Amino acid sequence: MQELILSIMEQYGYIGTFLLITIENVFPPIPSEIVLLFGGFMTTYTSLNIAFMVIAATLGSLLGAIILYYIGKILNKERLKKIVSGKVGKVLHLKNEDIDKADQWFDTKGNKTVFFCRFIPIVRSLISIPAGMSEMDMKKFIIYTIAGSLIWNTVLLFIGSKVGENWTDILGIFDNYSHITLIVLIILFIVACIIFYIKKIKKPKKV
Repeated sequence: MQELILSIMEQYGYIGTFLLITIENVFPPIPSEIVLLFGGFMTTYTSLNIAFMVIAATLGSLLGAIILYYIGKILNKERLKKIVSGKVGKVLHLKNEDIDKADQWFDTKGNKTVFFCRFIPIVRSLISIPAGMSEMDMKKFIIYTIAGSLIWNTVLLFIGSKVGENWTDILGIFDNYSHITLIVLIILFIVACIIFYIKKIKKPKKV
C-alpha cells in the first residue's frame, strides 16, 4: 500500500494529497502519517510548496469528515433508539435514556471532542459520525475540524520537510504513537464500560 500511496503523490502532487487524505478520513486504515511525512519530504526536491500541501491535506481532511458527518446524520438518534429498543438494547443493557444522555454530553462537549480527536489515529475519522448523529452545528463542526486537522497536517508536513530522506525513520515513531494511543483508548473504553454497567446494576429499580 505504501508504494501505491507514494506513486499517487509523486504523480498528482496536491491533488493526490487531497484525494489520499480524503480517503484516509473515510477509511482510517490508510495511514495519514505516510501521506503527510512523505508530502513534506516532496517539498524538498520538487516544486511543491509546503503551504499549499497543508491546504490540500486540510481540505481533504474536511471533505472526509463531512462525508462521515452525513453518514452519522443518516444513522440519527431516532434510528439508534429503535435499535436499542430491540434485542440489541437488552443484550447491551442500553435504554433510550442512555442515548439521550450521550447526545446531551456531545451537545456540551462536542466542540472540544471534535478538535482534540483530530490528533488521535482512527478516532480522528470516526468522531465525525457521532457528531452527525447528534446533529452538531455544521459551522462549528467545520471550524473545529479545520482547526484540529490544520495543526496535525502542518506538524507532520513540517517534520517531513525537515528530516528529508529520513522521513521513514520518523514514520516508525508515529507508528508507535498510534499503537500506544489505541491501546490506551481501548483500556479507557473497557474501564468506562465496566463503570457504566456497575452503575446500571447498582441503580435501584423503580417500584
